[in-house]
Amino acid sequence: MKLQRLLGITMLLLSRKRVGAQELAERFEVSLRTIYRDIEAINAADIPIASFAGVDGGYEIMDEYRIERQIVTLDDLSSLVTALKGMQSTLQDGQMDHLLAKISALIAKNEQHRMEEAGEQLIIGLSPWTRVEADKDKLAELRLAARNRNVVWLTYSNPEGDMGERAVEPIGLAWKGSAWYLYAYCRLRKDCRTFKLSRIRKLRVDMEVFPRRKERLEDLDARWGQRDTRSYITMVLCFHPRVRVRVEEFFGPEQMTVEEDGSLLVRSEFPEDNWLYGMLLSYGPDLRVLEPKSLADEISGQASRVAELYK
Repeated sequence: MKLQRLLGITMLLLSRKRVGAQELAERFEVSLRTIYRDIEAINAADIPIASFAGVDGGYEIMDEYRIERQIVTLDDLSSLVTALKGMQSTLQDGQMDHLLAKISALIAKNEQHRMEEAGEQLIIGLSPWTRVEADKDKLAELRLAARNRNVVWLTYSNPEGDMGERAVEPIGLAWKGSAWYLYAYCRLRKDCRTFKLSRIRKLRVDMEVFPRRKERLEDLDARWGQRDTRSYITMVLCFHPRVRVRVEEFFGPEQMTVEEDGSLLVRSEFPEDNWLYGMLLSYGPDLRVLEPKSLADEISGQASRVAELYK
């Protein structure tokens, strides 16, 4: 366990500029005293670690140090190649091709033969099922704009279909669920916002270069899972047994109870908006909203208006 922890600390320090002792202790679930001893042991192994005091203090490995290829296993390199191929399938980036070639060059010929014989066990596909070429063009332009810190003008559509133009300072891109999103500072809202690529109707990269802001992509991405400020409602839904697989995939079995007649009772919380109405209506006659009554009335009313269109 100690050897694994020492290697873990070393790899973490190689991937980060500076890490505090408290963060290391919490990450590896040991005491601060143990971390101090670990740092001494790593230094004794001729891996140069410098310590810094103060509020922004911590440990970091000297810039000139690197780890030899031997510490990276064939499985490690195979995982890197798989991930890079997934990125390469959707990003129009020549650097990604060069990086894939460099990683592949680290694999010995006999190891390459073993990989070919084993075949692929994992494929990562990041391309959406639709709008593939349109999204590739947007991705390429936005990645370059984020790299060069160019202001981008977006013609953007909200969920209700209202169009507007925004000037944004792109920070980075993220693949979430089944779509690409742009993280950027919006000059209209004067705050960081998330923009879904499929709702970007037009974009224009400006020559203006914006100053680097303190927000980092990983910090903005960490906000994704946080509960938003919209009003949530608690729903009780009753589904027909024939849609059980779909219900399990969407809500998860932990929110589902199977009744004596085979129907599925789901208790869940969602923000009440047009997306929720559309999702519930997509189940058609296989869903009945039991609670709250206001939501049941809304779904009933919308279903009636849809039926009127076909009379």
